[in-house]
Amino acid sequence: MLANKTLAVIETRDLTYTYPGATKPSIKKVSITINKGDFVILTGPSGCGKTTLCRCFNGLIPHFYNGNLEGKIEVAGLNVADQKIHQLARHVGLVFQNPENQLFALSVEKDVAFGLENFAMPRDEMRKRVDWALQMAGINDLGERPPHELSGGQQQRVAIASVLAMQPDIMILDEPTSFLDPVGAEKIFEVISELNKKLGITIILVEHRLDLASKYANHVIIMDEGRVVLNGTPREIFTSEEARLIGVGIPKATRLYQQLKQNGIRLKTVPVTTEETANLLREALKHD
Repeated sequence: MLANKTLAVIETRDLTYTYPGATKPSIKKVSITINKGDFVILTGPSGCGKTTLCRCFNGLIPHFYNGNLEGKIEVAGLNVADQKIHQLARHVGLVFQNPENQLFALSVEKDVAFGLENFAMPRDEMRKRVDWALQMAGINDLGERPPHELSGGQQQRVAIASVLAMQPDIMILDEPTSFLDPVGAEKIFEVISELNKKLGITIILVEHRLDLASKYANHVIIMDEGRVVLNGTPREIFTSEEARLIGVGIPKATRLYQQLKQNGIRLKTVPVTTEETANLLREALKHD
């Protein structure tokens, strides 16, 4: 993927970070550009450095986690090393893997309003932001409910609304569907996709469920052993031999395309979803 510097919202150059007491870096020489409005899937084997890289994006590294940070990182035009975490929070929102770690108030509304209260936002504006965020996350009927009484999918929507109320430029979601069944996961991905399309929020999704998530993304980054090893469009990345060798869960639709190609059946383009595969197969059969 060719980066357009004028649209870049995240840019790293030779970014390397070592946790305190660690004998080797968790991320090594990471150089990437993420553009405004991108929907990025960040994936790779467990322990490859995905979460560490996300902590760099929102300033937890180096301002909360100490250790040694080398190289350059700019987020929303700001040098992360020079900014406080609360300043970066106006631009970057992080949704944790387990929503229970992010929810603590007695009602959904209070959880969604928490970040705004910390910024001393006027009450009228706060009310508008909370109502809007609940609506966008599809949970405007849950405002008075205690978060601990909600289902896992509902809690994840509350966590998304809490971040969304801050109206960040960038939303990072660290495996937000890991506690959900496929139906619940699909609903969360649909919410995230709407935020990306309607509001232009840049999405960085750390995810292993590529079958479900791939159809929403326009940019895929694969990490392995702390390094970025593949960086491009879904169709480029998922058809690469290197992605298969790393052990990334290539979407079934793309694997089927590769098998059909080996058997002499060529489709017009590389599918990443079941729907695309079905349509391409129908088109190919019409021409036979």
